[in-house]
Amino acid sequence: MKIALVGYGKMGKIIGEIATKRGHEIVAQLNETPTLENLNNPDVAIEFSNPEVAFDNIKFCLENQIPVICGTTGWLDQKPEIEKMAVENNTAFLYGSNFSLGVNLFFALNEKLADLMKNFSEYQVQLEEIHHTQKKDAPSGTAITLAEGIINNDPRFDAWKQEETKDSELGIFSVREDEVPGTHSVFYKSEVDEIEIKHTAFNRNGFAVGAVIAAEWIQGKRGNFSMKDVLFDK
Repeated sequence: MKIALVGYGKMGKIIGEIATKRGHEIVAQLNETPTLENLNNPDVAIEFSNPEVAFDNIKFCLENQIPVICGTTGWLDQKPEIEKMAVENNTAFLYGSNFSLGVNLFFALNEKLADLMKNFSEYQVQLEEIHHTQKKDAPSGTAITLAEGIINNDPRFDAWKQEETKDSELGIFSVREDEVPGTHSVFYKSEVDEIEIKHTAFNRNGFAVGAVIAAEWIQGKRGNFSMKDVLFDK
């Protein structure tokens, strides 16, 4: 494939290295606004930029029928509009709050555990995410996906918020520490014990490999997708 990297920071560079090793050609490495000239006619765009510019970057690509894989978080209030554009322009859009295989298995485990625990009100639920100090949004997109997985399976909750769980609002603690790629934990705590599930990323390579696999998978497809489609839909 010919791949345009829209957003060429740490993640973009790792994605470029992995894509090249898998036999693909990087035709653009952008930290500026995409245009038809600087995108250089790609088969797909992989967008890992900043929340402030993600919407406009994705919008331009979709309007020009370039499929987009997006891993930028912090802009999701505008995601329904982007999904509508993908359909209207007869192309494809795939958003992932996290592209790693391990995290997507963790998402499935989280939903299963939430369904198991929904009838045990003696357990209070709390989420925690830890990331590097350069991460610009909080809570992380991965933590939000985890929270939504619990909300969709446990009728006790109808929303999430930062800090501590209270009533029907599921709490997320966000911690920023140097050189932490990403750690996510879900706690179920009662007066007598605690159940914890946890995912720890050792580096960014797992995220990058998943993004390239998603780009390979989306070729020829139309509509809106997630990593669940890539990994689990047969």
